Amino acid sequence: MQLQAIAYFNELVRSRSIRQAAETLGVSPTAVSRQLENLEAYFGAPLLERGARGIVLTPAGRLFAERSTAIMRDLETARQVIDDLGGLRSGHVSVHVNGAVINAILAPALAEFYALFPAISISVAVTSASAALNAVSAGESDIAVTMFSPKDARVDTLFSIAVNHEPVMAPDHPLAGEGEITLAAIRQHAIAMPDRSFSIRRDFDDRQRAVGLEPVEAAFTTSSLELQKELARRGTAVLILPAMTVSREIADNVLTVRPFEESAEISSDMRLVRAEGPTPTFAARTLAEFLEAFLREHAQR
Repeated sequence: MQLQAIAYFNELVRSRSIRQAAETLGVSPTAVSRQLENLEAYFGAPLLERGARGIVLTPAGRLFAERSTAIMRDLETARQVIDDLGGLRSGHVSVHVNGAVINAILAPALAEFYALFPAISISVAVTSASAALNAVSAGESDIAVTMFSPKDARVDTLFSIAVNHEPVMAPDHPLAGEGEITLAAIRQHAIAMPDRSFSIRRDFDDRQRAVGLEPVEAAFTTSSLELQKELARRGTAVLILPAMTVSREIADNVLTVRPFEESAEISSDMRLVRAEGPTPTFAARTLAEFLEAFLREHAQR
């Protein structure tokens, strides 16, 4: 059985279409079908069935799909470890993050990292916090950066720091002149926030209930961080975000941040985690160490 056949099969499972798999791999559909036939002959069992909506894995196909993904992942890790032994400062790192807020925090960090290590490629997947932790524990991702996530015994926490979510607004917004923002004050203005499937929205609701207030409805409900920022820049809405998320806008004096009063503070631990077990590759270890130093420095500013 050749590695090429396993790679073709994994792409076939991902795309659920021989034609799409062939396009992604840059080969003919016949080449994909031939490699599939080789695998089925090797195992002596059909691995998939063709239907009107694409391919469907047989029980044998599902079993091999689980094993083949792990096989290719282990081989890639082994290749990177061998590269490490040869002193090559290269490799690939997969990162899972939960939410656009962390994406905005990580963007400058990844830019700085790439300038130092251009031979290391990075893939970033944006998911929920639980999906990010699952990906790390299953070996599908090297590291994860999460916020509002529960502690998980399956992963090793490399770094954790409390991050405050604070009112963000345009410099000429009425709240910009306040020393501290009360819940009563922010409720008098249009707010842009994600929906209640997001922890930050639920925490904001909880703070209001704690002081006997019915949670106010957001004037703008969106998970788009860029749309939130644009509404704030225009003076239309107030946001509730970590200051690190808008550090560039603060430096450019297009947005400003004010702290909540103590009773209204919203804080969450931002965690950098990786799976327990095998020694990480040079690429994964180097990025994890860089992110820890970067996040620690910027969180203290």
